[in-house]
Amino acid sequence: MGPSNFQLWRSFAKEAMGASMLVVIFFCFLQVTRTHIFNVASVSGPSMLPTFSLSGDIVLVDRISPRLGKIVRGDIVLVRSPENPRKVITKCLIGIEGDRMTFAIDPRSIGDNCKTVIVPKGHVWVQGDNVYESRNSHTYGAIPYALLQGRVFGRVSHGLITLP
Repeated sequence: MGPSNFQLWRSFAKEAMGASMLVVIFFCFLQVTRTHIFNVASVSGPSMLPTFSLSGDIVLVDRISPRLGKIVRGDIVLVRSPENPRKVITKCLIGIEGDRMTFAIDPRSIGDNCKTVIVPKGHVWVQGDNVYESRNSHTYGAIPYALLQGRVFGRVSHGLITLP
């Protein structure tokens, strides 16, 4: 006589639970990795022309560097927007705390309409490559270091990974 229906259902449920747990563990691992270690992001818009295309690029993001304080001038970073916290923006980090930043108040005007500020402690200064089409630290001032989301370390294009 073969196994009872109860034993069959029990065996099936046990196998289903094991498979479900593997899926849950995989997605937990994926979430932790994307949040704290490494991420892939899409970058689009005019502010980082010519470094990134207007139509959009896929970038590889190191999420550990900002937490370890390993961000340096010249790094391309992802920043939570100070104007819209739901939005993440991509900019070039050009100043760290203590740096003296001099910039044109209106880059389109001709003349000596400049302003100088010192980046406060715990803040960074970011700027888009396309000065005329970028909202950045010239617009909203120094960015709190806590808003840094990651450092771009590669770009995916045509199936190849290149440095930005």
